Amino acid sequence: MLYLAFIFHMHQPYYKNLLTDRTDFPWVRLHGTKDYLDMVKILENFPNIHQTINLVPSLVEQIDDYINGKVKDKFLELSYKPAATLTQEEKDFIRNNFFMINKDKVICFHPRYYQLWLAREQGKDFHTQDYLDLQVWFNLAWVDPYFRNNYPQLRALVKKARFFNEEDKHILLRTTNEILEDIIPVYTKMQQNGQIEITVSPYYHPILPLLYNVRIAKEANPRSTLPVALFNYPEDVKAQIELATKLYQEKFGTKAKGMWPSEQAVSEHILPFIIQAGINWIVADEGILFRSLKKKHRDTRLLYQVHKIKHKDGQLNIVFRDRNLSDLIGFVYPNWNAQDAVNDFMHHLENIYLAFGNQDVLVTIAMDGENAWEYYTNDGHDFLENLYNRIENTRYIKTVTISEYLAFKEVTSVIPRLSAGSWIYSEFSKWINNPYKNKGWDYLTVARRNLQEMQEQNKPITDLAWKQMYILEGSDWFWWLGEDYPGYFDRLFRMHLTNFYALIDKEIPEYLNRPISP
Repeated sequence: MLYLAFIFHMHQPYYKNLLTDRTDFPWVRLHGTKDYLDMVKILENFPNIHQTINLVPSLVEQIDDYINGKVKDKFLELSYKPAATLTQEEKDFIRNNFFMINKDKVICFHPRYYQLWLAREQGKDFHTQDYLDLQVWFNLAWVDPYFRNNYPQLRALVKKARFFNEEDKHILLRTTNEILEDIIPVYTKMQQNGQIEITVSPYYHPILPLLYNVRIAKEANPRSTLPVALFNYPEDVKAQIELATKLYQEKFGTKAKGMWPSEQAVSEHILPFIIQAGINWIVADEGILFRSLKKKHRDTRLLYQVHKIKHKDGQLNIVFRDRNLSDLIGFVYPNWNAQDAVNDFMHHLENIYLAFGNQDVLVTIAMDGENAWEYYTNDGHDFLENLYNRIENTRYIKTVTISEYLAFKEVTSVIPRLSAGSWIYSEFSKWINNPYKNKGWDYLTVARRNLQEMQEQNKPITDLAWKQMYILEGSDWFWWLGEDYPGYFDRLFRMHLTNFYALIDKEIPEYLNRPISP
């Protein structure tokens, strides 16, 4: 039997300013209406398809902020504002920012939205009705087709297409909030009925090996350049994991069994913290497996099984993703006809099945669960529905969650020592080994040392200050430093760092007034 495990990873950086409760970035809300709920709702039509969904705790927290009105989102505020009362500055912002979705796969499929886009590109004047229609279409286009097709009030808006009024807009925005409210309850229900398994990542999505010690970067790539300062705080590894498992227990009423280490970044050093937290299994990239076993060539006999690592604290099961198959769905198939893409994927699975004969194998597909679908026609539904139908009707394939598989399959392969690395080239250069990324680590180390000194001097540290530090340890800032041309993440990182100094009542370093990246 070919056992097939899909693991979809849901994550957004932490956007909210802790001191003002404001954000200039709408992506949690918009991806919340487009990517999180529909990915499990679609499974209701395919009861034999079982999946694993990874939810990053800081994403769950930000979704809750929208539901509970604890975040002030500039995009949402300008969506609610009556079009007739918009200032010229607000109109300019809407014209410049309310087309931020894939033009070829989304905007062009909605004639009125495309008409407005063309008018903007041609420099034509917008009238009040144009701004109102744009307010609606920006938010409506970000709603997944599942909801646009199944919610009568949204179907009516799509059919109306233009000449929207303010009440139309309010119906839409209320409905988008209802979609956000349904995410956790629906996930909980589907986990309880056994069709999905929900896993967790360290709370604010940090690179755990580099929190433990940035020198671990050299274990994965001896040529890596390191920051001047040494970031070395194993206690933060422990805190990020414990905060994550605590939130999971609160939200889902049970303990987390699986963990997606942020960026699938692993090392031998962090495993005891994961084991101590009660986690039974983690997922990593296939490159880590072959490095750990010192294999120079890809070996699917090793890849298509679960392995374990033994420590004095216990043992941990590890599954390794098939990078090729995962990347086909993530990066190649969006450019294909859906039927051709499904045929190709099923052909790969058939070849794997035939190669292994009567042996049981576990093929793991682990990929980003939100960003890929914007590049597919119909937000990926044509591809996914066709794929799930084919899988359900193929006798030699059975989809499983990882915990389901572990419940009946004994793990015999033991990895003596886990190599350090991530899902990006099996190393850490996406987050370090660059002058701007390294400077970010230096800035972070200086800030973290302030907390260390305050602890040693028995000075009080607020929970909010700790929270801000853990946010600063997130992987996204370092991913983009030196590569973020508009400078969004550079500014976000410095905003969070500036707030940190305010929270510990320290003078804000002058260098935070300047961009880190060129």
